[in-house]
Amino acid sequence: MDKVAIEAFRRGFYGQALLPGDAGYDSARRIWNASIDKHPGLIARCSEAADVVRAVKFSRANNLLVAVKSGGHNVAGRALCDDGIVTDLSAMNGVSVDPELRTVRVQAGALLGDVDRETHPHGLVVPTGVVSKTGIAGLTLGGGTGWLARKYGLTCDNVLSCEVVTAEGELVTANNEINADLFWGLRGGGGNFGIVTSFLYRAHPVSTVLGGVIAYKRDQAAAMLRIYRDFMPAAPDEPPFGNNRSPSGEGAAPRFTLGSADHVIRPRRRSPPCGTSRGSA
Repeated sequence: MDKVAIEAFRRGFYGQALLPGDAGYDSARRIWNASIDKHPGLIARCSEAADVVRAVKFSRANNLLVAVKSGGHNVAGRALCDDGIVTDLSAMNGVSVDPELRTVRVQAGALLGDVDRETHPHGLVVPTGVVSKTGIAGLTLGGGTGWLARKYGLTCDNVLSCEVVTAEGELVTANNEINADLFWGLRGGGGNFGIVTSFLYRAHPVSTVLGGVIAYKRDQAAAMLRIYRDFMPAAPDEPPFGNNRSPSGEGAAPRFTLGSADHVIRPRRRSPPCGTSRGSA
């Protein structure tokens, strides 16, 4: 990269622009999957949407490969690239809740835990994933499935609007009325339509949340799976169930989370007799 161009970029950039050898460069290129070891030519740690616009225009002008980092949780390491520019949104992690309208504005660098922490005091939730350190942006753009999917749909089903920086470096709104085609593609399309800087989500009321595991012995797995098969077509939406087997193959475990589920869970605990059961509210 041309040093003169980089210095000019830095002067108009409100965030932090890191080059190899700068303090903080190595920590900024670390992501959840520690086996990914890529060395970007520039890491643009954006502080606002205007910084994202500047980063996109700089990459276009200099024909740079672009990677976008939100939570950095993608196992394939797509948040990083070698030699190109990483547009790092992790500092843009604000969450604003409107309890009256039941909407939540979330910046693209927020993690799922950031969102839950702000919505919980209002008795609201945005349906997201199951790992609190996942980035909200990558999850949403990929669809987003979690504990509440049976009741409220995927994360992308609950997006009302997005603010997006296009490949041309324009900041636009995308929703059902404005740039509707772009909005359609962003909801589960996996990216490459632009860089989303914030999302507006529909939130839902949640009261009591129950969570737990019922573990069966390995020799009961076949009988349990038959019961699970017969039970699921009529299962209520409130407690989403999952069927897991531990890595050691020692058991199958149905899981549940939401609602007053005792009447649903009780029969599962009796047939076949379970080895262990534990839960929390």
